[in-house]
Amino acid sequence: MIKINVILNNINWKKYLKNPNTYIDKKVSLINKKNLLYKKKFLICSLLLTNSREIKKLNKKFRKKNKSTDVLSFPFHGKEELKNTINRNREIYLGDIVINLNEIKNKNNKIRFNENLDKLWVHGLVHLFGHEHKKNKDFYAMQNIEKKYLRYIK
Repeated sequence: MIKINVILNNINWKKYLKNPNTYIDKKVSLINKKNLLYKKKFLICSLLLTNSREIKKLNKKFRKKNKSTDVLSFPFHGKEELKNTINRNREIYLGDIVINLNEIKNKNNKIRFNENLDKLWVHGLVHLFGHEHKKNKDFYAMQNIEKKYLRYIK
């Protein structure tokens, strides 16, 4: 079972989501109902909802990139270590996801705010599971997992 702790550090999120905690909890519960892979485990992560200024600071500090971005993921475990940890423990902390409100608002207007948000936090979650997209084959594998989770929450 996946559990996401939502941290709101920018009040402007409330203009788009009345209750971010409830929104994410409902989406995660849909994933938990359909994804039986971790049914007897508690996979926990944090989701920080912030703005361009804050995510730029984090990007500079941890990735040495002095620019804003839409999403950052900070996995607590590497992919192989996570597999071993999942086999040994019932409760596992996956890591942290950070999402930039300004980037979601600035995306193509044809796509709704909630869809953009869902794509970003799911993308971040898949990173926390140890997936990367440095190589094309990894990109496509990761994209398939994301599409599966996004179908679960529609």
